[in-house]
Amino acid sequence: MDKEEKVNYWVEISDYDMETSKTMLIGKRYLYVGFMCHQAVEKILKA
Repeated sequence: MDKEEKVNYWVEISDYDMETSKTMLIGKRYLYVGFMCHQAVEKILKA
């Protein structure tokens, strides 16, 4: 896996986590919204 593929991988799963956080927000699962946003930020920093 080259560098660009690694970056794309982390960006894609960060986007997935953000979509999950939006779903949790609609469901009023606020603790998990914060957790998923935190996960997304960590993954985008890895990218």
